[in-house]
Amino acid sequence: MTGVPEFWEDQNRAADILRERGALLQALQEWEQQTRRVEDLEVLLDLALEEDDHRALKEVASELANLEGAFQDWELRLLLGSEEDQKNAIITIHAGAGGTEAQDWTEILLRMYLRFAERKAFKTETIDLLPGDEAGVKSVTFTASGPYAYGYLKSESGIHRLVRISPFDASGRRHTSFAAVQVLPEADDRIEIEINDKDLRVDTFRASGPGGQHVNKTSSAVRLTHLPTGIVVSSQTERSQHRNRELAMKVLRARLYNLEKRKRQEKKQELQDAQKEIAWGSQIRSYVLQPYRLVKDHRTKHEEGNVDAVLDGNLDPFVEAYLLHPEEEK
Repeated sequence: MTGVPEFWEDQNRAADILRERGALLQALQEWEQQTRRVEDLEVLLDLALEEDDHRALKEVASELANLEGAFQDWELRLLLGSEEDQKNAIITIHAGAGGTEAQDWTEILLRMYLRFAERKAFKTETIDLLPGDEAGVKSVTFTASGPYAYGYLKSESGIHRLVRISPFDASGRRHTSFAAVQVLPEADDRIEIEINDKDLRVDTFRASGPGGQHVNKTSSAVRLTHLPTGIVVSSQTERSQHRNRELAMKVLRARLYNLEKRKRQEKKQELQDAQKEIAWGSQIRSYVLQPYRLVKDHRTKHEEGNVDAVLDGNLDPFVEAYLLHPEEEK
């Protein structure tokens, strides 16, 4: 097909077909690989049983556990049916009520998502990070790139609540902290998001976060303000002003795309959930470390007692519960 001259006359259509072809080939290769693994295990199991080889039986059991994890991941992918689910994700976390506590909680959430991305073999890139006054992070924006990154992470949008004994309180009192997470699909390059220069205010400034002498001594950081919508994005993690502008434009395009999509769907909820206060009563998930240990999703009612595993990036049970949850109850 690609050898036919007419195929390339419509380059956008050709790109769509090649992208779809690549995804189908990858799925087919994965299926063939797992099929061979199952066949090899069947042979190994027969030999182990025939020779009463306990070591080989343990090897079979271990490999079966690995296969089970792979098939569970496939089951999740079957639930990710929309075109947006396949896109890269842009994640923003803002500290809410709670001061230093909330900023520390924001940094904990950042680590949790980076660990989850690592487990899924997603590539991550930090676009903007504003350190906390005393500890933690006030806000951070980063990207997660890889197959179905947005589909896996979209369930995390909302308010996250932490209850624990404060490490910053000398009296050892229990504190409640909040952070807001927003997950957007990266805007498709094939979709025209028109941004006029006259609608854009560009400010440059010195980066306030880590990055070495060069980053902090030159005005390499970039802040973009889209005047018609009031959307503000910034990037300050790169040494190059040009690169920071490029990253900021990527985030701006994603937010404008998401805003336009919501308008078309006639949804009243604003892009950044501005009507919701980042505080008690609006959380989607609670992480309780004291007086008991439990992570509970308030939308799906799914609970996990191993809080440490969840905070280390084991979010699959919550993702699966969200995807299986009836749409009308979300």
